[in-house]
Amino acid sequence: MFDKLDSLKPHAHWLLRFGLAGVFIFHGMGKVMNIGGFAEMMGLPTSLAGLVTLAELAGGVGIIVGAFTNDLITRLAGLAVAPVMLGAIFMVHWGRWNFMPGEGFPAGGMEFQVVLLCSALYFLVMGNAGLNRAS
Repeated sequence: MFDKLDSLKPHAHWLLRFGLAGVFIFHGMGKVMNIGGFAEMMGLPTSLAGLVTLAELAGGVGIIVGAFTNDLITRLAGLAVAPVMLGAIFMVHWGRWNFMPGEGFPAGGMEFQVVLLCSALYFLVMGNAGLNRAS
């Protein structure tokens, strides 16, 4: 039944890459426009907020670029994104699983952030393993 999908396997990595990269590029660009506001909202020094912003942008771009260049870029991009997600989970979303905002959790729970963390860890561990260069 699913035999026809087998030919798409070498290209399936793009589903994860575009999803993860899109989220991090979007959020990183939003922070670039107002790093000071992000730093103040999170109670972070501006320099650390800048590093978070850089990690989001570099991680997002690196996940895409890594597919065209080499395994190291993909792995470093996953490594850049993972601590950002751990920070988001523990500083903002911890204690509530459901992503919907609730009392005490105006930004929602950690469900979505855990999925992003797992995707980043996948690229950190797997790199470009199984990547079809013709994709």
